[in-house]
Amino acid sequence: MKLSREIKTGIIVIGGILLFILGFSYLKSTPLFDDSKTFYVVYNHVGGLQPGTQVSINGYSVGKVNEIRFKDASGKLLVTFSVDNSFQFSKNSPAELFDTGIIGGKGIQIQPVFDGAPPAKDGDTLPSSTRPGLTELVQQKLAPLQQKIEGAVSNADSLLANINQVLDESTKKNLRESVSGLKELVASFQQTSNSLNQLLADNKSQIDSTFDHIGQVSANFAKLSDTLAEAGLGEAIAQLQGTLAHLNTVLARMEAGEGTMGKLMHDDSLYNNLTESSRQLELLLQDFRLNPKRYVNVSVFGKKQKEYVLPETDPAQNNQPD
Repeated sequence: MKLSREIKTGIIVIGGILLFILGFSYLKSTPLFDDSKTFYVVYNHVGGLQPGTQVSINGYSVGKVNEIRFKDASGKLLVTFSVDNSFQFSKNSPAELFDTGIIGGKGIQIQPVFDGAPPAKDGDTLPSSTRPGLTELVQQKLAPLQQKIEGAVSNADSLLANINQVLDESTKKNLRESVSGLKELVASFQQTSNSLNQLLADNKSQIDSTFDHIGQVSANFAKLSDTLAEAGLGEAIAQLQGTLAHLNTVLARMEAGEGTMGKLMHDDSLYNNLTESSRQLELLLQDFRLNPKRYVNVSVFGKKQKEYVLPETDPAQNNQPD
């Protein structure tokens, strides 16, 4: 059976229409023969989300984004996506917008909720949520730092302005003079250092000799210390310490009035007796000098001795204590 030209033309036209519909559906990421459910979600900002982006649940791809358009004059965006019927979840499950990679790209993942609410059905609008991406997190962390840096720069500007106000021409001149004086001082120190180095170089032999003598003196002191140690200096010092302790004990007893010396130190009768004896001896010597006949009477021819008469001016009588 031969087909007419008209039938062939009709078949070709119908096939072209079908191919056009299939291609258009493919470009819109909407398959013709699909039993998946269609859901809606509203976002304030989609961050570059494109139609055809995969929709996942727990990291598993279950659908695609079909369409993105403005919802109303407020600028909010209505995202239409389809999800396979193989998994049921509550209509309270949020559709979260997240970053799919470090360098960019957005995706939608459904956070399934099992709260006993009715399951999501075709045409429902799911609640939306947005998870900050790496760039947003970095911006959130850098925002306070940026504010601090801006504040520091502002303070630095204010400080420089104040310094410029303080550093007038007179102050700048004084600073230049101070710097010049400091340079001269450093040069003077350099000259002094050079002179000192030259002095040390000229007297190096004498300095070495002095240090040698110091070394010999130290060696002699070491030998002396060894000699004193071998001579029993420690024992002598210990005995001296014991003697001093005993002497301190004796002095303490004397101070307390114990013993003969202690009694002599604290009893005034000995002092008084010695004073009186000294006075009597002085009177005796004076009387012997003034009246020697009272003590010595020499007779050459056997003449009878005269009886001694006590003079009226006898010092012993005049100097008697009251």
